[in-house]
Amino acid sequence: MANLKAIRQRIKSVQSTQKITRAMKLVAAAKVRRAQMRVLAARPFTKAVVRVLREVVGEVSPIDVQELQLLTRRDVKKVAIIVLSSDRGLCGSYNTTVFREVISRISKLQAEGKEVSLILVGLKAVSFFKSIKIEKLKTFTLLPAIPSVEEAKLIAGFASDLYTEKKVDAIEIIGTDFISMLRSEVITTKYLPIDLPPAEVKTQLQPIRLFEPNIIDVMERELLPKYIQNVIYQGLLEASAAELAARMNAMTNASNNARDLIAGLTLVYNKARQAAITQELLEIVGGAEALKG
Repeated sequence: MANLKAIRQRIKSVQSTQKITRAMKLVAAAKVRRAQMRVLAARPFTKAVVRVLREVVGEVSPIDVQELQLLTRRDVKKVAIIVLSSDRGLCGSYNTTVFREVISRISKLQAEGKEVSLILVGLKAVSFFKSIKIEKLKTFTLLPAIPSVEEAKLIAGFASDLYTEKKVDAIEIIGTDFISMLRSEVITTKYLPIDLPPAEVKTQLQPIRLFEPNIIDVMERELLPKYIQNVIYQGLLEASAAELAARMNAMTNASNNARDLIAGLTLVYNKARQAAITQELLEIVGGAEALKG
């Protein structure tokens, strides 16, 4: 009977866990739909910013471009990597895949003789790289569940200051691109200096744009800051959607595993209960035979 009691307790424990994983799955499923809509809504704006930059590039001479600090290139001796992770766990291999790519990138850069430092976004990244001896320039944790432009500005402002003050010679972003509910991809993006998209060849009449006070000033104060902020913002949106999708899939798998485990434990419990009943019947019959004798 002690064995039956232990199995019953185990079944109840797994059932309680299954209720939690099912609830988390439903919450993640509801959130990931909204996150997907935010990602899809933000992508046209990103394309529009790139398109405007592309058109402006065609109107700026290379000499004028050299005046813009965010476009200035120099010998790369120190690289900063912005790592986009999550604040919470229970999302499968989402964070592990990102960290694996970061470690690989660090090893490659160090093999080239370059110094590497990190800008960590998310508690999971802070926890993972805590024991790794590498410089951490800044950490951003406990960010809002829904990425906002304000936090993107904060990260982009810190990164641009690092570059313009020549504390680092290049900045990269390693995060996750949301592709579908079942698929995401870890990508490395060259962030600073900005790689300006090549100017398109004008095959038709284009509207005339007037920039006040001048095109260089507008690029420095408006276009380039908005571009680098939007790259971070888009990265945060993509990472958020990928994280929620990973959590939904992880909780789905956990719920299915709990269901299979409950079925297996129930079978074991029924067999043990049947064996116990059979043993009691045999004892009763044996006792009755003994009394007859």
